[in-house]
Amino acid sequence: MQNDKLKFKNEFKRRLYGFTLKLIELLDTLPEDNVSRRLGDQLLRSGTSVLANFVEGQAASSKKDFTNYFQISLKSANESKVWLALLRDSGRTKPENMKWYLEELDEIANIFASSILTLKGKK
Repeated sequence: MQNDKLKFKNEFKRRLYGFTLKLIELLDTLPEDNVSRRLGDQLLRSGTSVLANFVEGQAASSKKDFTNYFQISLKSANESKVWLALLRDSGRTKPENMKWYLEELDEIANIFASSILTLKGKK
């Protein structure tokens, strides 16, 4: 059981890292206009925060601290979805370019939400 948890944690961390690298690649393809730069900056901040807070949470000193880092990661994932949708809907990138990112963030957010409920004893 413990080995399965460790395996899932490591796989999830790799998944978050891979997502973050792909997000950086996406940001490099955005147009050079002012709005794209601003939205891209916001997306870079929130998108990298998902991984950063997950990693930080692994070194948390208490269950409450650990849960708080997961909550921040969840909020960052949800915020990132907004920036991706704005880039898509404002025509700064093709909708098909955003599909994978939005779906991946939905799955990541669901994992964090489920984990938070478990940590709080509500699941």
